[in-house]
Amino acid sequence: MEDKKTIFSGIQPSGCVTIGNYLGALRSWKELQNDYNCYFCVVDLHAITVKQTPQELRKRCVELYAQYIACGLDPEKNVMFFQSHVPAHSELSWLLTCNTYMGEMSRMTQFKEKSKKAGANVGLGLLSYPVLMAADILLYNTDLVPVGADQKQHLELARDLAIRFNNAYSPTFTVPEPYIQKNGARIMSLQDPLSKMSKSSENVNAFVSILNEPDVVMKKFARAVTDSDNQIRHDIVNKPGITNLIEIYSACTGKNIEQIEKDFEFKGYGDFKKAVGEAVVETIKPIQDNFKHIMQDKAYMEKCFTIGAEKASYTANKTLAKVQRKMGLASKKL
Repeated sequence: MEDKKTIFSGIQPSGCVTIGNYLGALRSWKELQNDYNCYFCVVDLHAITVKQTPQELRKRCVELYAQYIACGLDPEKNVMFFQSHVPAHSELSWLLTCNTYMGEMSRMTQFKEKSKKAGANVGLGLLSYPVLMAADILLYNTDLVPVGADQKQHLELARDLAIRFNNAYSPTFTVPEPYIQKNGARIMSLQDPLSKMSKSSENVNAFVSILNEPDVVMKKFARAVTDSDNQIRHDIVNKPGITNLIEIYSACTGKNIEQIEKDFEFKGYGDFKKAVGEAVVETIKPIQDNFKHIMQDKAYMEKCFTIGAEKASYTANKTLAKVQRKMGLASKKL
Protein backbone atom coordinates (compact mmCIF):
# COMPACT_ATOMS: atom_id res chain seq x y z
CA MET A 1 0.00 0.00 0.00
CA GLU A 2 1.36 3.40 -0.97
CA ASP A 3 2.24 5.72 1.92
CA LYS A 4 0.11 8.82 2.32
CA LYS A 5 1.67 12.09 1.24
CA THR A 6 2.20 14.83 3.81
CA ILE A 7 0.46 18.21 3.79
CA PHE A 8 1.41 21.19 5.96
CA SER A 9 -0.58 24.38 6.38
CA GLY A 10 -1.11 27.07 8.99
CA ILE A 11 -3.03 30.27 9.68
CA GLN A 12 -1.85 33.33 11.59
CA PRO A 13 -3.84 34.24 14.71
CA SER A 14 -4.29 37.80 13.45
CA GLY A 15 -8.06 37.70 13.89
CA CYS A 16 -11.06 35.43 13.70
CA VAL A 17 -11.37 32.99 10.81
CA THR A 18 -13.39 34.58 8.01
CA ILE A 19 -15.80 32.94 5.60
CA GLY A 20 -13.00 33.46 3.08
CA ASN A 21 -10.67 31.30 5.18
CA TYR A 22 -13.39 28.71 5.70
CA LEU A 23 -14.83 28.46 2.18
CA GLY A 24 -11.41 28.90 0.56
CA ALA A 25 -9.32 26.60 2.75
CA LEU A 26 -10.59 25.08 6.00
CA ARG A 27 -13.60 23.35 4.48
CA SER A 28 -11.32 21.66 1.96
CA TRP A 29 -8.90 20.68 4.72
CA LYS A 30 -11.64 18.45 6.18
CA GLU A 31 -11.44 16.33 3.02
CA LEU A 32 -7.64 16.25 3.04
CA GLN A 33 -7.47 14.73 6.53
CA ASN A 34 -8.79 11.41 5.22
CA ASP A 35 -6.30 11.05 2.37
CA TYR A 36 -3.09 12.71 3.63
CA ASN A 37 -0.85 12.99 6.69
CA CYS A 38 -1.85 16.51 7.69
CA TYR A 39 -0.03 18.98 9.91
CA PHE A 40 -2.22 21.99 10.73
CA CYS A 41 -0.49 24.67 12.74
CA VAL A 42 -1.44 27.93 14.46
CA VAL A 43 1.55 29.98 13.29
CA ASP A 44 1.84 32.25 16.30
CA LEU A 45 5.53 33.04 15.72
CA HIS A 46 4.61 34.66 12.41
CA ALA A 47 2.12 36.90 14.21
CA ILE A 48 4.83 38.62 16.27
CA THR A 49 6.57 40.07 13.20
CA VAL A 50 4.35 43.06 14.02
CA LYS A 51 3.57 44.57 17.43
CA GLN A 52 1.02 42.56 19.42
CA THR A 53 -0.81 42.97 22.71
CA PRO A 54 0.27 39.79 24.58
CA GLN A 55 -3.06 39.01 26.25
CA GLU A 56 -4.98 39.49 23.01
CA LEU A 57 -2.54 37.37 21.03
CA ARG A 58 -2.80 34.50 23.51
CA LYS A 59 -6.59 34.69 23.37
CA ARG A 60 -6.62 34.69 19.55
CA CYS A 61 -4.23 31.71 19.42
CA VAL A 62 -6.47 29.56 21.62
CA GLU A 63 -9.61 30.67 19.78
CA LEU A 64 -8.07 29.89 16.39
CA TYR A 65 -7.14 26.39 17.54
CA ALA A 66 -10.72 25.90 18.73
CA GLN A 67 -12.00 27.19 15.39
CA TYR A 68 -9.87 24.59 13.58
CA ILE A 69 -11.71 21.86 15.49
CA ALA A 70 -15.10 23.58 15.16
CA CYS A 71 -14.64 23.69 11.37
CA GLY A 72 -14.26 19.93 11.27
CA LEU A 73 -10.55 19.23 11.68
CA ASP A 74 -10.10 16.14 13.85
CA PRO A 75 -7.17 16.29 16.33
CA GLU A 76 -7.02 12.48 16.23
CA LYS A 77 -6.65 12.35 12.45
CA ASN A 78 -4.34 15.36 12.10
CA VAL A 79 -1.30 16.75 13.89
CA MET A 80 -2.63 20.09 15.20
CA PHE A 81 -0.39 22.33 17.29
CA PHE A 82 0.94 25.78 18.12
CA GLN A 83 4.08 26.67 16.19
CA SER A 84 5.76 28.10 19.32
CA HIS A 85 5.26 24.78 21.16
CA VAL A 86 7.71 23.08 18.78
CA PRO A 87 11.12 24.80 19.22
CA ALA A 88 12.51 23.06 16.13
CA HIS A 89 10.68 25.65 13.99
CA SER A 90 12.80 28.47 15.39
CA GLU A 91 16.01 26.41 15.34
CA LEU A 92 15.68 25.29 11.74
CA SER A 93 14.72 28.82 10.73
CA TRP A 94 18.13 30.08 11.91
CA LEU A 95 19.99 27.29 10.12
CA LEU A 96 18.11 28.05 6.91
CA THR A 97 18.68 31.79 7.38
CA CYS A 98 22.41 31.08 7.17
CA ASN A 99 21.79 29.50 3.76
CA THR A 100 19.57 32.32 2.45
CA TYR A 101 20.70 35.30 0.36
CA MET A 102 19.79 38.91 1.11
CA GLY A 103 18.67 39.41 -2.47
CA GLU A 104 16.10 36.62 -2.13
CA MET A 105 14.55 38.24 0.92
CA SER A 106 14.49 41.81 -0.35
CA ARG A 107 12.64 40.71 -3.49
CA MET A 108 9.72 39.30 -1.50
CA THR A 109 6.61 41.16 -2.63
CA GLN A 110 4.88 41.07 0.77
CA PHE A 111 7.96 42.54 2.46
CA LYS A 112 8.03 45.39 -0.04
CA GLU A 113 4.35 46.14 0.55
CA LYS A 114 4.41 45.86 4.34
CA SER A 115 7.70 47.71 4.78
CA LYS A 116 6.23 50.73 2.99
CA LYS A 117 3.54 50.93 5.66
CA ALA A 118 6.05 50.41 8.49
CA GLY A 119 8.49 53.04 7.22
CA ALA A 120 11.96 53.38 8.77
CA ASN A 121 11.03 51.22 11.78
CA VAL A 122 10.36 48.04 9.79
CA GLY A 123 11.31 45.00 11.86
CA LEU A 124 13.88 42.41 10.79
CA GLY A 125 11.30 39.68 11.44
CA LEU A 126 9.15 41.08 8.64
CA LEU A 127 12.07 40.58 6.26
CA SER A 128 13.08 37.11 7.43
CA TYR A 129 9.75 35.44 8.24
CA PRO A 130 9.57 33.67 4.84
CA VAL A 131 12.58 31.64 6.03
CA LEU A 132 10.60 30.63 9.13
CA MET A 133 7.76 29.68 6.78
CA ALA A 134 10.20 27.51 4.83
CA ALA A 135 11.28 25.86 8.09
CA ASP A 136 7.64 25.17 8.97
CA ILE A 137 7.21 23.30 5.71
CA LEU A 138 10.55 21.49 5.46
CA LEU A 139 10.57 20.12 9.02
CA TYR A 140 7.86 17.59 8.21
CA ASN A 141 9.10 16.27 4.85
CA THR A 142 6.08 18.02 3.37
CA ASP A 143 5.03 16.89 -0.09
CA LEU A 144 2.22 19.38 -0.67
CA VAL A 145 1.37 22.86 0.58
CA PRO A 146 -2.08 24.40 -0.01
CA VAL A 147 -1.28 27.91 -1.26
CA GLY A 148 -3.06 30.95 -2.57
CA ALA A 149 -1.65 33.37 -5.11
CA ASP A 150 -0.22 35.59 -2.34
CA GLN A 151 1.90 32.76 -0.90
CA LYS A 152 3.36 31.20 -4.06
CA GLN A 153 6.55 33.28 -3.77
CA HIS A 154 7.14 31.99 -0.23
CA LEU A 155 6.69 28.39 -1.32
CA GLU A 156 9.20 28.98 -4.10
CA LEU A 157 11.70 30.13 -1.47
CA ALA A 158 11.10 26.93 0.53
CA ARG A 159 11.71 24.89 -2.62
CA ASP A 160 14.88 26.85 -3.45
CA LEU A 161 16.27 26.43 0.08
CA ALA A 162 15.50 22.70 0.08
CA ILE A 163 17.25 22.19 -3.25
CA ARG A 164 20.23 24.36 -2.21
CA PHE A 165 20.68 22.47 1.06
CA ASN A 166 20.30 19.07 -0.61
CA ASN A 167 22.93 19.98 -3.19
CA ALA A 168 25.35 21.35 -0.61
CA TYR A 169 25.01 18.73 2.13
CA SER A 170 23.39 15.65 0.49
CA PRO A 171 19.66 14.89 0.16
CA THR A 172 17.84 15.91 3.33
CA PHE A 173 14.63 17.77 2.59
CA THR A 174 11.62 16.79 0.53
CA VAL A 175 11.09 19.50 -2.09
CA PRO A 176 7.46 20.60 -1.58
CA GLU A 177 4.94 21.13 -4.35
CA PRO A 178 1.93 23.48 -4.34
CA TYR A 179 -1.45 21.88 -3.72
CA ILE A 180 -4.21 23.54 -5.69
CA GLN A 181 -7.46 22.95 -3.84
CA LYS A 182 -10.20 21.69 -6.15
CA ASN A 183 -13.14 22.88 -4.07
CA GLY A 184 -11.67 26.01 -2.51
CA ALA A 185 -13.45 29.25 -3.41
CA ARG A 186 -11.53 32.53 -3.73
CA ILE A 187 -13.54 34.92 -1.59
CA MET A 188 -12.95 38.64 -2.02
CA SER A 189 -13.47 41.64 0.26
CA LEU A 190 -17.08 42.83 0.57
CA GLN A 191 -15.89 46.44 0.34
CA ASP A 192 -13.12 46.02 -2.25
CA PRO A 193 -13.98 43.03 -4.46
CA LEU A 194 -10.64 43.33 -6.28
CA SER A 195 -8.82 42.35 -3.06
CA LYS A 196 -8.89 39.05 -1.17
CA MET A 197 -11.03 38.98 1.99
CA SER A 198 -8.69 39.46 4.96
CA LYS A 199 -9.35 39.07 8.68
CA SER A 200 -6.83 41.84 9.38
CA SER A 201 -8.65 44.43 7.25
CA GLU A 202 -9.14 47.78 8.97
CA ASN A 203 -12.70 47.96 7.60
CA VAL A 204 -14.85 45.52 9.62
CA ASN A 205 -17.47 45.54 6.86
CA ALA A 206 -14.94 44.08 4.41
CA PHE A 207 -14.99 40.60 5.95
CA VAL A 208 -17.40 38.23 7.68
CA SER A 209 -16.13 36.22 10.64
CA ILE A 210 -17.39 32.69 11.14
CA LEU A 211 -18.28 33.83 14.68
CA ASN A 212 -20.30 36.91 13.67
CA GLU A 213 -23.86 37.00 14.99
CA PRO A 214 -26.62 36.60 12.34
CA ASP A 215 -27.67 40.27 12.45
CA VAL A 216 -24.04 41.36 11.95
CA VAL A 217 -23.67 39.01 8.96
CA MET A 218 -26.86 40.34 7.37
CA LYS A 219 -25.77 43.98 7.82
CA LYS A 220 -22.36 43.32 6.27
CA PHE A 221 -23.90 41.75 3.18
CA ALA A 222 -26.47 44.54 2.93
CA ARG A 223 -23.54 46.99 2.76
CA ALA A 224 -21.51 44.90 0.28
CA VAL A 225 -20.16 46.81 -2.72
CA THR A 226 -21.79 45.87 -6.04
CA ASP A 227 -22.45 48.04 -9.14
CA SER A 228 -25.16 50.21 -10.65
CA ASP A 229 -26.96 48.02 -13.21
CA ASN A 230 -28.79 45.75 -10.69
CA GLN A 231 -28.36 42.64 -12.86
CA ILE A 232 -27.31 39.46 -11.04
CA ARG A 233 -24.75 38.13 -13.48
CA HIS A 234 -21.32 36.48 -13.06
CA ASP A 235 -18.79 38.80 -14.71
CA ILE A 236 -15.41 39.10 -12.98
CA VAL A 237 -14.18 41.98 -15.13
CA ASN A 238 -17.23 44.24 -15.17
CA LYS A 239 -19.10 43.12 -12.06
CA PRO A 240 -16.53 41.96 -9.46
CA GLY A 241 -18.75 42.78 -6.47
CA ILE A 242 -21.82 40.83 -7.54
CA THR A 243 -19.59 38.06 -8.90
CA ASN A 244 -18.03 37.69 -5.44
CA LEU A 245 -21.49 37.42 -3.85
CA ILE A 246 -22.54 34.82 -6.43
CA GLU A 247 -19.46 32.73 -5.63
CA ILE A 248 -20.10 32.98 -1.87
CA TYR A 249 -23.72 31.91 -2.41
CA SER A 250 -22.61 29.06 -4.66
CA ALA A 251 -20.04 27.84 -2.09
CA CYS A 252 -22.64 27.90 0.71
CA THR A 253 -25.58 26.35 -1.17
CA GLY A 254 -23.86 24.06 -3.67
CA LYS A 255 -25.81 25.65 -6.54
CA ASN A 256 -23.91 26.33 -9.75
CA ILE A 257 -23.56 29.80 -11.21
CA GLU A 258 -26.01 29.23 -14.07
CA GLN A 259 -28.72 28.11 -11.63
CA ILE A 260 -28.14 31.11 -9.39
CA GLU A 261 -28.37 33.55 -12.28
CA LYS A 262 -31.63 31.88 -13.36
CA ASP A 263 -33.13 31.88 -9.83
CA PHE A 264 -32.47 35.61 -9.39
CA GLU A 265 -33.05 36.74 -12.97
CA PHE A 266 -35.98 38.99 -12.07
CA LYS A 267 -34.85 40.00 -8.59
CA GLY A 268 -32.78 42.96 -7.42
CA TYR A 269 -29.55 43.28 -5.46
CA GLY A 270 -31.40 43.74 -2.17
CA ASP A 271 -33.11 40.36 -2.48
CA PHE A 272 -29.89 38.67 -3.53
CA LYS A 273 -27.77 40.18 -0.74
CA LYS A 274 -30.40 38.99 1.76
CA ALA A 275 -30.29 35.47 0.29
CA VAL A 276 -26.47 35.39 0.42
CA GLY A 277 -26.47 36.57 4.03
CA GLU A 278 -28.99 33.91 5.03
CA ALA A 279 -26.98 31.20 3.28
CA VAL A 280 -23.84 32.26 5.15
CA VAL A 281 -25.67 32.39 8.49
CA GLU A 282 -26.94 28.83 7.93
CA THR A 283 -23.44 27.64 6.93
CA ILE A 284 -21.64 29.03 9.96
CA LYS A 285 -24.25 28.26 12.65
CA PRO A 286 -23.04 24.67 13.34
CA ILE A 287 -19.45 25.96 13.47
CA GLN A 288 -20.44 28.55 16.07
CA ASP A 289 -22.26 25.91 18.15
CA ASN A 290 -19.18 23.64 18.02
CA PHE A 291 -16.86 26.51 18.90
CA LYS A 292 -18.83 27.46 22.02
CA HIS A 293 -18.80 23.85 23.21
CA ILE A 294 -15.05 23.41 22.59
CA MET A 295 -14.09 26.68 24.32
CA GLN A 296 -15.92 25.53 27.45
CA ASP A 297 -13.80 22.36 27.69
CA LYS A 298 -10.31 23.59 28.56
CA ALA A 299 -9.08 20.12 29.55
CA TYR A 300 -9.96 18.77 26.09
CA MET A 301 -8.23 21.70 24.37
CA GLU A 302 -5.05 21.30 26.43
CA LYS A 303 -4.98 17.57 25.76
CA CYS A 304 -5.36 18.15 22.01
CA PHE A 305 -2.64 20.75 21.56
CA THR A 306 -0.24 18.99 23.97
CA ILE A 307 -0.49 15.71 22.07
CA GLY A 308 -0.30 17.63 18.80
CA ALA A 309 2.94 19.33 19.83
CA GLU A 310 4.44 16.01 20.96
CA LYS A 311 3.65 14.36 17.62
CA ALA A 312 4.96 17.35 15.67
CA SER A 313 8.14 17.50 17.77
CA TYR A 314 8.89 13.82 17.16
CA THR A 315 9.09 14.34 13.39
CA ALA A 316 10.53 17.85 13.52
CA ASN A 317 13.37 16.93 15.88
CA LYS A 318 14.49 14.08 13.63
CA THR A 319 14.72 16.46 10.67
CA LEU A 320 16.47 19.11 12.76
CA ALA A 321 19.07 16.61 14.02
CA LYS A 322 19.95 15.63 10.44
CA VAL A 323 20.41 19.27 9.45
CA GLN A 324 22.55 20.05 12.50
CA ARG A 325 24.79 17.05 11.88
CA LYS A 326 25.23 17.79 8.18
CA MET A 327 26.08 21.44 8.86
CA GLY A 328 28.83 20.37 11.30
CA LEU A 329 27.31 21.29 14.64
CA ALA A 330 28.50 19.30 17.67
CA SER A 331 26.43 16.22 18.51
CA LYS A 332 25.00 15.70 21.98
CA LYS A 333 26.96 12.43 22.17
CA LEU A 334 30.64 12.24 21.22
